[in-house]
Amino acid sequence: MFLGRGYDEISIGDRFERVMTLTETHIVLGAGLFNDFNPVHVNQQFAAQTIYQGRIAHGYLTSNFMAAHLGMIVEGTGIAYLEHNIRFTAPVRAGDTLSSVWVVSAKDDKAKYDGGIASFTGICTNQRDEKVAEAEAKMLMRKQLPAGG
Repeated sequence: MFLGRGYDEISIGDRFERVMTLTETHIVLGAGLFNDFNPVHVNQQFAAQTIYQGRIAHGYLTSNFMAAHLGMIVEGTGIAYLEHNIRFTAPVRAGDTLSSVWVVSAKDDKAKYDGGIASFTGICTNQRDEKVAEAEAKMLMRKQLPAGG
């Protein structure tokens, strides 16, 4: 069963929220998956001497948490994730509970695709309501689920 929204089912100003606790496992798996063993992510002794005063999560973990959330909003109707622009504003650590909020900021009809391009603005905050990232994204979407979907 698809949970996503069609292009014709979203409006400018619609808001979507998702919450997840980032764990030590996410950081370890991310380091191995992307071969990114920068000591600020995997070496507490080293990271304690940095401006972060301890280990932090890879930026792509925050970015991917936000991107995955957007992907689920358009599950079954998304044709292409066209753009993803992100700015990190604070570090994320294992144990932080992240909240991703996306808001539809614009729509551009594309008859050729039986849908259009939806633009979104996103904010990611931690459990202390500190903004850790802000993003913009564009998705090419169908108006509705394909037949049999």
